[in-house]
Amino acid sequence: MNVPSPTGLVARAAKAMLAPFTRPGRRKLMRQTDLVELVQAYDPGADEGLLNKAYVYAMTAHGKQFRASGDPYFAHPLEVAAILTELKLDVPTIVTALLHDTIEDTLVTYDDIKNNFGEEIAGLVDGVTKLSQLEVFSERTKQAENFRKLMLAITGDIRVLLVKLADRLHNMRTLGFIEKPEKRRRIAQETLNIYAPLAGRIGMQDMREELEDLAFAELDPDARNSIVTHFAQVDGVGSDRVGRIAEAIKKKLAEHGLEAKVYGRGKRPFSIWRKLQTKKLNFEQLSDIFGFRVIVKSKEDCYRALGIIHTSWQMVPERFKDFISTPKTNGYRSIHTTVMGPEKQRVEIQIRTQDMHDVAEKGVAAHWRYREHVAGEAENATYGWLRDMVDLLERGDSAEEVLENSRLNMYQDQVFCFTPQGALISLPRGATPIDFAYAVHTDLGNSAVGAKVNGGHVPLHTPLRNGDQVEIITTKETAPSPLWEQFVVTGRARAEIRRYLRHAQRGEHVKFGRKILEKTFADEGAEMSAKAIEEVAKKLHLAKAEDVYADVGRGALRGSEVLAAVFPERKRTDKHKPKDGPLQPISIRGLTHGIAYNLAQCCHPLPGDRIVGLMGQGEGVSIHTIDCAELDKAQNMDDWLDVGWGADSGDGGLSVARVAVRVKNETGSLAAVMTAIAANGGNIFNMKVISRNPLYFEFVMDLEVRDVAHLQNIVSALRVNNAVESVDRVREAETPAKV
Repeated sequence: MNVPSPTGLVARAAKAMLAPFTRPGRRKLMRQTDLVELVQAYDPGADEGLLNKAYVYAMTAHGKQFRASGDPYFAHPLEVAAILTELKLDVPTIVTALLHDTIEDTLVTYDDIKNNFGEEIAGLVDGVTKLSQLEVFSERTKQAENFRKLMLAITGDIRVLLVKLADRLHNMRTLGFIEKPEKRRRIAQETLNIYAPLAGRIGMQDMREELEDLAFAELDPDARNSIVTHFAQVDGVGSDRVGRIAEAIKKKLAEHGLEAKVYGRGKRPFSIWRKLQTKKLNFEQLSDIFGFRVIVKSKEDCYRALGIIHTSWQMVPERFKDFISTPKTNGYRSIHTTVMGPEKQRVEIQIRTQDMHDVAEKGVAAHWRYREHVAGEAENATYGWLRDMVDLLERGDSAEEVLENSRLNMYQDQVFCFTPQGALISLPRGATPIDFAYAVHTDLGNSAVGAKVNGGHVPLHTPLRNGDQVEIITTKETAPSPLWEQFVVTGRARAEIRRYLRHAQRGEHVKFGRKILEKTFADEGAEMSAKAIEEVAKKLHLAKAEDVYADVGRGALRGSEVLAAVFPERKRTDKHKPKDGPLQPISIRGLTHGIAYNLAQCCHPLPGDRIVGLMGQGEGVSIHTIDCAELDKAQNMDDWLDVGWGADSGDGGLSVARVAVRVKNETGSLAAVMTAIAANGGNIFNMKVISRNPLYFEFVMDLEVRDVAHLQNIVSALRVNNAVESVDRVREAETPAKV
C-alpha cells in the first residue's frame, strides 16, 4: 500500500482550502439547454420558453461587452443564475439573474423589461440595479444611497437580496482580474461590511462564509496564507482524525438506538482568524478548528442525542447554546455543545434535524413560502430587522445613518433577555438596558431613567447577559441623554436617540443655520432666495429647505458648501478681471502701457494661441485669435495691432475656452465627462445642451483653463474616455445658458 507522505498531505489540504480562490476566470459559457436542465431538475414544471427568452435577450443586450477577465460580459449574469439554481430558486428569480445588469449596463430600460417579461420580473431587476446617477458628494454617500434602495427593494421581495448576493459572490470569485488594488480592496471591504453579514442575517451561512473568506484573501492575504498553512499541517498530521471522531459519535448514538448522520469539516480560514482575534489566542491554543454536525429525524431526537453525547464525553462549561428553544433572528435552529471528544480532543458538535440543516445552510432560500409572499410566524421573526430598517427609512434618517445602523444590526452574536411579563427580546451581544427599552418600544426608551436586572438596580450602561430579566423604570418628565449614544449598540436605539435630540434642538438649529447662510451669502454679495435653498435641498436629497438650515445650524453642512451648490461658478478665480476695471493680469506683448484691452468673447483666445489686437473706438483693444471671423469685418487694416502673449501669461488668471462635446446617451456619460475635466484641473463655467437623441447628446461648455496646453490636456483626456464620441474646440459668439 502506498502511504502519502506528510508533505503530500499538507499540500493536499492546503490545495483543498485554496480551491474556491483559484478557479479559472475563463470558462465555457453555459448553453441554454444546460440552464434549463438545471432548473427543471428541481422544478419540472419550469417555464422553458421564459428561460430561453431571457437567455437570448440578455446575451443580445450585453453584445460585445467584456469583463476584466476577458470573458464575454454575459458570462457574469449566467454564472449568477447558475449560483441561484444551486439554491433551487424559482424561474422569475433565475430570469432576474440573467437580466440583472441590463438596465444598468446596456441600452435596455425598465419599460423594456416590463414589456417583455412582465411587471414582477421588471420590479426584481430594478431592485437589484444600482443607483448610478445620484448627485452626491462622496463615495460613502453613494454606497449608503445604494444600500437604502436595496433595503426598500428587499422588504418588497426578498428575492432581490438573493440575486444581489449571488451577484456579489460571482464578482468576488473573479475579483483577482481587477487590475487596480485599491478598487479590489474597496469591493472586498464592502463585501465584508455589508454583503456577508446580510447573507448571514437571512441564514445563508455557506454563502456568508465564502464571501468572508474571499474578502479576507484580498484584504489580508498574508494572514490567510498563514492560517491555511497551519491548518494544513494539523490536518496532515492527523488526516483521518475527523473521520474517526465522526464515526465514534455515530457509533455511540447507535448504541443507544438513535439513527443519525454525522460528519465533520474544518472551519474556514476567516472563521479561524476571527476567533484568534476575539479570543487573543495563537493557532496552537485553538483546539476546536473542526466542527461536527449530527443530523437526526426529529426535534425530540436532538435532545436525546445531546443527552447521549453529554453522558459519553465531558462537556466544556459555558460552551452550550440551545438555538432550538430560542432560535436566532435569521431562523437558525440547532443545539451547539463542545465536549472533550473521543480522542481527548475538544470538538464542537451541532445537533439538528434535516429541515433545520437546510435552513442553516441555505437560509431563506430553503423555504418556498417566500415565493408566495406569505408571512408566517417564522418569517415575521426572521425579517423583523428588515422592518426596523424600513422604519428608519420612512422616518427620514439620512442614508449614512441607515447604513451605520444596519451594519450594527446585521451581526449575529446575540443575547436573549426577558421582560417582566416573560416576553423574549433578542439583542446583539453587549446590549444595555437602553437597547432593551428601545427594542420593546420607542416611548419606553425615551422615558427611561433606570433599570432593574434580575430584581436588582443596575446602571443604564450595564451589558446584558443571556437569560436576564429586565425591568425599565420610567418617568414622563425625562428625556434621552446625549451620553446614551456612546454606549448603546443597536441601530434602533441609536437612531431613536438621535431623532429625539434632533427634534428637540431642530428649532434652534433652523434659526442658527438661517443666520449663518444669510451672512455667508451677504459676505459674497449674493442674494439668498428661498428657491435657491430649495434647489440645494434637492441636490442634497433633503425633504425641504428647512432641512438645509437645520443641517447648517447643527454643523453637518457648511455655509460655503451651500453657496457653492447655489453658485458653482463662484469657485472660479477672477484674477483676470479686477473689480476696478477691465484690465487683466494676463500680460499682452505689443500694447502701449496703460491701454485697456479685453479677451474677445467670439473666439475665446487663450495664452498660446496666435493673436491679433483690434482697436475699437472708445473700447480699447480687443484680443482675437488669428483665425477669428471678426477680423474680416474690420474696415481698416490699420486697426490691426501686432500683439503676442507675455512670457508669464500662462501664470496669470484663468481664461475661458469653449468646447463642443458629443457623448453617448447612456447612464453615467455626463458624470464621466465632468470627472475627466475636474481630474485635469479644469472648471466648467457654463454649459448648454445643443441636441439629444436616443444614441447621443451634444452640448457646448465654457471651461476655465490656464492656457492652450491646459485645454489640450483636457481635450485629450476626454477623447480617450469611452463615454465620449467627439470633442472639439469651437468659436461661437453665443453664450451658453448656465446650468
